[in-house]
Amino acid sequence: MARNTRAKKQEEPQVDIGAEIFASLRDLEKLKGIPVEYMVERLKQALTNAYRKDREDHRDIPAENVVVDLSEKGLSMHLLKTAVEEVEDSAVEIHIDAARNINPDIRPGEPVSIPVDIQKFGRIAAQTAKQVVIQGIREAERGAIFESYSSKSQELLTGTVLRLDPSGDLFVRIGQGSEQHDAILRASEQIPGESYESGDLIRVYVLETRQSAKATNVYVSRTHPNVVRRLFELETPEIADGQVEIRNIAREAGSRSKIAVRAAMENVDPVGACVGPRGGRVGAVVEELHGEKIDIVVWSEDPCEYVKAALSPADVLAVNLIPGQKACQVIVPDDQLSLAIGKEGQNARLAARLTGYKIDIKPASQAEV
Repeated sequence: MARNTRAKKQEEPQVDIGAEIFASLRDLEKLKGIPVEYMVERLKQALTNAYRKDREDHRDIPAENVVVDLSEKGLSMHLLKTAVEEVEDSAVEIHIDAARNINPDIRPGEPVSIPVDIQKFGRIAAQTAKQVVIQGIREAERGAIFESYSSKSQELLTGTVLRLDPSGDLFVRIGQGSEQHDAILRASEQIPGESYESGDLIRVYVLETRQSAKATNVYVSRTHPNVVRRLFELETPEIADGQVEIRNIAREAGSRSKIAVRAAMENVDPVGACVGPRGGRVGAVVEELHGEKIDIVVWSEDPCEYVKAALSPADVLAVNLIPGQKACQVIVPDDQLSLAIGKEGQNARLAARLTGYKIDIKPASQAEV
């Protein structure tokens, strides 16, 4: 007949900190959204490590040999050791005779559960619990912020300016309630010429979220081309419901942007939809970007037509594609040459970025020679 190898249930020393801890953890879950189960596991792990370090014999006991039972009834702990005929490592082994004082049915090679007297360990347990709760809150908050703002990547958010760092970086508070976080608007992501005071509202584009051992950093931008995209999505219902599609954007933040749009449905004017009644929609975007000029052009599958549109507001007489290259020669009226090229080459440069074509602009008088 098989012998019962289970350790007999024995009254284990208890430390009555369970009810208080669980009450605090439930409050924490309501306030911060940190699951009670998560914090209990963290506490059990910390208490295990604290006990291993606090042992009088300073023996290195593997963590898996320390079992912590933490519930609302209290805290108890026991060690798992193997019953053996000859003890070689007292940290993980117990003589069979001593083991049978705990479980008379134990046989060599079987595990025995040894209750730990943790009355003296109570003060350390309470201190450890407090430290773990504080650390757990910080880690869980960082994790929640990371998850929240990772999911908000490429979104446009409204924040409040907090302060300007000596490095030129701007700190902006974004989010609401428990999800509030201070984002970093680096100097390189700020629009040239813009300045803000503490307390100013500002719209920023979430670039990325990085998590380290000490902090979660959210990086935002004002110069990214998608700032323009998101603003038009907010202002133009036809974009939001899929009637109009933004195909591409070329931007020199603070100065000028070109946006190529197409109608996804018949009888829809994509440019008119983005401009809005009396220019109200594009005007709202321009105002948000503090006067940045915006050209809205119609995207076309025909590269010649697309290049013509991209060079707006200049008139284009002809576009000649260069075989074997993604490049073209553009002919414009002589009096349109400076307009087509733009100040410091900006119009031509943005048109090239928008279309993906290298553009060589010639006046009509030179093209005829």
